[in-house]
Amino acid sequence: MAAQHIVIIGGGFSGAALALNLLRHAPEGWQITLVEPRALLAQGVAYGTNDPAHRINVPASRMQLTAAEEGDFDRWYRASPLISDDSAAITADGSVYPQRGAFARYVREKLAQALHQSASWLTHIQDHAVGWQNGSVITANGQRLHADKVVLAVSHPAPDAAGGALQRHKKIITNPWRSGALEAIGPEARIAILGTGLTMADLVATLHRRGHRGHISAFSRRGLLPRSNLSEQTGEYVPEPHAPLNSVRAWLRYIRREIRRAAQQELPWQLVLDDIRLHGQTLWQQLSLNEQRRFLRHLRPWWDVHRYRIAPQVAEVLTQWQQSGQLQVASARLHEIREQDGRLALTLALRHGGTQTLDVDWLILATGPHHGALIQSDRLLTQLAEQGYLHADALGLGIAVDAQSHAVDARGQTVPWLYVVGPAARGRFGELMGLPQVAEHAETVAQTLIHDVAHARPERCPTPLNP
Repeated sequence: MAAQHIVIIGGGFSGAALALNLLRHAPEGWQITLVEPRALLAQGVAYGTNDPAHRINVPASRMQLTAAEEGDFDRWYRASPLISDDSAAITADGSVYPQRGAFARYVREKLAQALHQSASWLTHIQDHAVGWQNGSVITANGQRLHADKVVLAVSHPAPDAAGGALQRHKKIITNPWRSGALEAIGPEARIAILGTGLTMADLVATLHRRGHRGHISAFSRRGLLPRSNLSEQTGEYVPEPHAPLNSVRAWLRYIRREIRRAAQQELPWQLVLDDIRLHGQTLWQQLSLNEQRRFLRHLRPWWDVHRYRIAPQVAEVLTQWQQSGQLQVASARLHEIREQDGRLALTLALRHGGTQTLDVDWLILATGPHHGALIQSDRLLTQLAEQGYLHADALGLGIAVDAQSHAVDARGQTVPWLYVVGPAARGRFGELMGLPQVAEHAETVAQTLIHDVAHARPERCPTPLNP
């Protein structure tokens, strides 16, 4: 098998996990290049935070890079000095919820081990990929990286700032993931947070750690908060056998029935959702496009808050501040913003009728990544789309891919040299946001890439489809 040069665009968890699997399994002599502007790998939106209040949302025992490494991160963390510096990481039942930056350190250590043992090479180029020309990736600093295969591991654009209309005010924070984004907020400031999901929970955890004393109002269309993860050992849940289900309504009925059945056995609902998640990709692909759209339109907010849960430590902060009245959560949408005496006057249209006015010092957008604008948010993706090599998936969740995670071009044909790994491929695979599924996907894409080269798939296309 000829030596290959694989260029991975993006060195967050998805890109790092793919590189790790290639180092472990690729034939001798392959060159793997990660183009990532951050100084350290595995530090995307999820694990790039150094805030000690930001914790992994599941116990460390369930964080794994491959199925064969179950429990490895938990053992690594317990044996590291990190645990002695963070007594709050351990819950009452002995489970560990480390700070998220610890997992990035673990991944980098595994990368270093794999590189030491591999017959292939890994290079990290600290730069942005901005173009594709004649079989080469072009970086912002002018490097041309000849590539046999390209993998896109770019997943999380900034939140939607209403077309830029909200970016013009200095008291509106449109990207809460930016380093130091909250530094200018005083401890007595009144804050409004648009969004009530995981990003909001992170923000509240940070403000709590900093000793914030001002009032916080969080709102979203439905006002749903992420649920807490399990904090103690539970029994075993065995799902009831059922006939194939091909509609969202049928799945909703089944899940509700299983939750009631689990409750009769004194088992928590989390176990039912976890079992559904394990089969999520298969179930998603069995649904028609119309059913997938129906799920996204009607059920996604409820699925997200039950599926993407928060650590018990963070849930405790949310509960504490809600009970004290310092944090209030509303079901509403933002109707109007006015500046008034250096502050912001927000008019909210309440979900069940009427309006509410908030007088605040700061507004923070916490609506999560604007995945519908992923291609437009990145120069390389925009150019590849203009050249006809890729396009958005039909659901507006990311990039259209085939069953093997190759990009699909403007004519609906597989692009054999271009792959997508991580959440940007979830339009096809559905359940592709939580770490176990992203790790599994990275392992599968690595296997596919190696198989493609071994079986001599068509070579890369050196010229644009849409010149």
